[in-house]
Amino acid sequence: MAGVLSVLRRIYLTLYNWIVFFGWFQVFYLAVKTLKESGHEHVYDAVEKPLLLAQTAAILEIFHGLVGLVRSPVSATLPQISSRLYVTWGILWSFPELRSHILVSSLVISWSITEIIRYSFFGTKEAFASAPSWLLWLRYSTFLLLYPSGITSEVGLIYSALPYIKGSDMYSLRMPNKWNFSFDYYYAGLVALGSPHMYGYMLGQRKKALSKSKKE
Repeated sequence: MAGVLSVLRRIYLTLYNWIVFFGWFQVFYLAVKTLKESGHEHVYDAVEKPLLLAQTAAILEIFHGLVGLVRSPVSATLPQISSRLYVTWGILWSFPELRSHILVSSLVISWSITEIIRYSFFGTKEAFASAPSWLLWLRYSTFLLLYPSGITSEVGLIYSALPYIKGSDMYSLRMPNKWNFSFDYYYAGLVALGSPHMYGYMLGQRKKALSKSKKE
C-alpha cells in the first residue's frame, strides 16, 4: 500500500510541477513578446490570465507541505506565496492604475524565470528521481539575482499602490460595524513592504544542495 501511495504521490507532483511550469512559460513568453512589440504598458494585459492561474495554483504548495507531500517547511512556503498572491490579486488585479507601470515587466519576468527553473527542477526530480547538475545549479543560483529584482519590483509596486489604496478605501472595514472590528488596507500595504526571510532561507538551501551534489 505504501508503495502505491508513493507512486501516486510522484505522479501527482510530476503533473502538478509540469502543468504550472507551462503556465509560467506562457507568462514569460507573452511578457517578452509584448515588451518587444508593444512596450511595458501592455505587458500586464497580455499575461494576466496565465499569471493569475499559475500564481494562484501555488496555494496547493501550502497544502503539500501541511500533509507531508513535500519536505519544504510551511514556515518558508507560506510567506512567499502570501506575498506573491498579495501583489498579484491585492495590488495588480485590484488597482488597474498600476498595470502599465514599468515594474510590472521586471516583476513578471523575474517571477517567471524563477518559476520556470523551479518547476522544471522539481518536475524532473519527481519524474526521474533526480535532476541534472546544471538544472540543480540554476535552481539554487539564479535566485541570487532574480529574487532581489523580483522583491524590488514587488516593493515598488506596493509603494506605488499606496495612494490608490488610501484614496479608494478598498478592502478596508470601518467602525462602527456589527463585528466591532476595523481593518485598514492601507496599513496592510505598509506591513507587506518586503522581507529578507525567503532570501536567507534560499541561501541556506543553496549551500546544502550544492555541497551535497559535490559529494556525489
